Amino acid sequence: METIEAISLTLGVAWAAGINLYAAILVLGYLGGTGSVELPPDLQILTDPMVMLAAGLMYCVEFFADKIPGVDTGWDVLHTFIRIPAGALLAAGMAQGLDIGPAAELTALLIGGGLSATSHLTKTGSRVLINTSPEPFSNWTASITEDLVVIGGLWASLQYPWLFVLGLLLFILLVAWLLPKIWRALKRIFRAIGEFFRGRPEADQGRTTEPGKREDLLHTLYQDTNDQPKA
Repeated sequence: METIEAISLTLGVAWAAGINLYAAILVLGYLGGTGSVELPPDLQILTDPMVMLAAGLMYCVEFFADKIPGVDTGWDVLHTFIRIPAGALLAAGMAQGLDIGPAAELTALLIGGGLSATSHLTKTGSRVLINTSPEPFSNWTASITEDLVVIGGLWASLQYPWLFVLGLLLFILLVAWLLPKIWRALKRIFRAIGEFFRGRPEADQGRTTEPGKREDLLHTLYQDTNDQPKA
């Protein structure tokens, strides 16, 4: 494997794992099993049928969970403790293809973990914003798009490594611009949710509340969120 291909795949697997770990494992296992890419020794286990079967099963579970509003956010929060370390380990394993010693693997582990965290947090935050939409189609579109991006991105990292690295740099710049906006939108959502639930004791105690107050609050929340860009 050439150096640029090894670097591209190292970055690619870390980035992809933060979005959909099981799809990334399936793609790597398929590429390694068909001989499209020579996986480093530590990652050749991905071609094992048992690993492929487990990854395929979990991908099917995520495929459906990722398209249900609310469930997708819970799934993403749970996978914070899975995708990020897995992305770091995959990147470190792929760095063996560089054949320049343990220092490269440790560097790949650190960079891979950071890159996985970046793509994961961008996906998770964007999904919270998407979930404020009253219809499910935006969730379906986002989920299918993410799967296609992961598969296409890993394929591009192998076939067009320079182009993929350039695209990844543009992605990082986009995230640096986008994350503060997502964070501000999330704070508005959580503040509105807090105000919504703080209104419950008044209703429970028989106090009078203005008609349509909560409906106006939810309408404002949805309108404010729609003004934010979605990833």
